[in-house]
This record gives sequence, structure tokens and C-alpha cells, in this order.
Amino acid sequence: MTDRLFTETLRAAVGEDLLTTRLSTDVVFADLGAETVRPLLTFEALNDILDRCALEPPRLRLHRQGSPVPASRYTEKGGTSDSDRTVIRPDGLYRELRDGASLVLDAVDRLHPPIREATDDLMRLVRERAQVNLYLIWGDSHGFDTHWDDHDTFVVQIEGTKSWQVHGPGDRPHPMKIDSDHAHSAPEGTVWEGVLSPGHVLHVPRGWWHTVKGTGDVSMHLTFGFTRATGIDWARSVMERLYDVDFFREDLPRFGSAEERNKHRHELIRRLTDIAEQRDVDGFLAEHDSRFPRRQRFSLPWAVDGAAPQAETGVEFVPILPPALEREGDKVAVTVSGKRYRLPAAAEPVLAELSRRPKTTAGRLAEDSGTPLETTAAVLRALVRHHLVLLD
Repeated sequence: MTDRLFTETLRAAVGEDLLTTRLSTDVVFADLGAETVRPLLTFEALNDILDRCALEPPRLRLHRQGSPVPASRYTEKGGTSDSDRTVIRPDGLYRELRDGASLVLDAVDRLHPPIREATDDLMRLVRERAQVNLYLIWGDSHGFDTHWDDHDTFVVQIEGTKSWQVHGPGDRPHPMKIDSDHAHSAPEGTVWEGVLSPGHVLHVPRGWWHTVKGTGDVSMHLTFGFTRATGIDWARSVMERLYDVDFFREDLPRFGSAEERNKHRHELIRRLTDIAEQRDVDGFLAEHDSRFPRRQRFSLPWAVDGAAPQAETGVEFVPILPPALEREGDKVAVTVSGKRYRLPAAAEPVLAELSRRPKTTAGRLAEDSGTPLETTAAVLRALVRHHLVLLD
């Protein structure tokens, strides 16, 4: 399978520690081999995406020499069914690419199953949310000036070559999206420099400045961007709990004395400290995982007609991260994307096996979970209605 070929080869090449403790801390290069990354995307598959998906700026956009190319140069209004829709004009797109523009396509993991599968598997490994963007350019131009990203990235070269210089972190460590408005500059020199070829992977930590240019060849690469939980996310979770405290919902004593306002402030600090002390990091991360988004995919006709899956019916678990199973009397409960589901206890071994093996068949699931096929089918009928599994 595409996802396993890519992620298992990556894990073997960079080591388990890079995907856990060393993520975000160092630039890392690995050569997975062109045959490993080729199944992720081809020009044929890209043409198919452009043909069937109604893409328009800013989802698909062009950049040249550090500036966006005006959309009017490669789009037009109109279409076969909606004259107000903006559509990509092939001749305009070709012209801009010939003139050195760089094509950027955001969230290509939502458009192409092989990339989606690889992304899902990587998210299971690093336990963080990810999005994959596509970058395509011809010639020796560049789409963006020297810059840093507000997320960790794995750059995967698919076709052609591209020149990279990684300069390292700037003078503001661990910058975030809000820091785009702050004046800070790239460090002098480089910590890594090279030309990426098909099969090469480069990990660039969040906030590390880099310069990327074409080599005169064609270049198509994917960037797997990971948004990781930070102390600010933990603090936001503390703030969310303040809404349940009567004292924090009270008006501030604007017209009281200075002494009254100071007393009120000290009481706010005391209560805030109490709540923060109760909010441990492990609990926050567990809740963070329980809110992890699932893929927006569909399973018709199974979810509507209630047909019983057969032994050969394909089964795919929708949650990207395996949810924790909790017993509640004669029920088993799981929380997926922030929503809690309670199912009969008979579903517990089926759910446990799906968490271990997200893709299987109903017959294999029954065998591996030690559950009769009839019971497994009944559980799957309930799960598909709640968008917890896909059946085919």
C-alpha cells in the first residue's frame, strides 16, 4: 500500500526518534529512493486533479520571484454551468509556468487518495495534524523569497530537481503565524545546502529560514506540513475553563476604588492559578487527540440502507488517531473529533482491532477480534451510520 511504503521507508531512513523527540529540532535529509515516492503523485494524476476538481485561487495559485501572480492572468469567469465561477484557463496557466511562475496547490491530500493515505499514516506516527501542499516550477526561477514557515515540514521531491539552502532559526525562536508581522531576519550562512532529486526528503523545522530555487529543470515536490500543539494551545484550554467559573463572568469593578480593583485582580490570579494547576499536560494532550479531525469521506449506500456487511466487505476506520476506549457500565465509549459515542460492550473488541488495523475486511475483522461475523456486521452497521467506518 502507498501509505505504508512511504511512511515505513521514511521511518527506517530517519529513525523513530526524528518522528517523535527530534521533530522540530534539526534539519534532516534522507534518500528514500524515487520508486518509493513515485506512487504518491505523477503528472498524469496531477492532470486528473486539475481536470475534475473545480480549483481556483487561492486554493490553486501562482507565485513568481516572491510575489503572487495576478489571478486574472490565468483565470477567467465562466463555465458550463455557472457563469460566476472562476476557472483556471489552461493556456494562461501554461504561459505563466513557461515564464517561471511556481504553481502552489494547497491541501492536495484532500484531492488524491495516495497522498491522503500517506498523510494519515504520518499523522498517526507523529500524532499531529498535517496538510500537504504541492509546488511545481520549471526553469531556474523561484516562487518565494527567503522565508520561514509557521509549521514543521517534510519536503518530498517527486519529479526533477530543486536547490535548497536552510539557514537555521532566526532571532525569534519558535515563531508562529502571528509572528509574520514582527521584524526578524534570517541568520547568516547555511546549516544545510543541496539539490533535491526524486526520492529525497528534507525535514525543515518550524521557524527555520530557507531559500529555494529552481535548477533549470522541472521540479515537483510535496510539503507535508505539521501543526504541533504548543504551550499557547495549553493556555487556551485553561482559558476555556474560565467560562464555567462565576467569578470570571462577573463585570470588572471599573467604578470601584483602586483598592477594590486590585483586590479583584488578585482574586482573578488566585483562581486562574488554581485552574491552571489542575490542567496537566497529559490531560490536555489526551483531550487534544480526542478532538483530532477525521477525514470527510462518505460511505453510500451502507450508511443509509443498513445492509449487512459480508465477509469480503472492505472496512476502513475513519478516525485518524486511534481513540481511547472507555467502559461505561454495559457500554463502551469513544470520543472522535470532539463527539462522544456510546456503543454496546460487544463493540469493544471490534473497535480495539480497528484501532490497531484501520483497513481490513469484515471477515478478517471478525477473525482478528474474536467476534462472530454476525456480531461484527451488526457493530459495523452502527459504526457506519455514525461515520466511524467506511464500507465498500
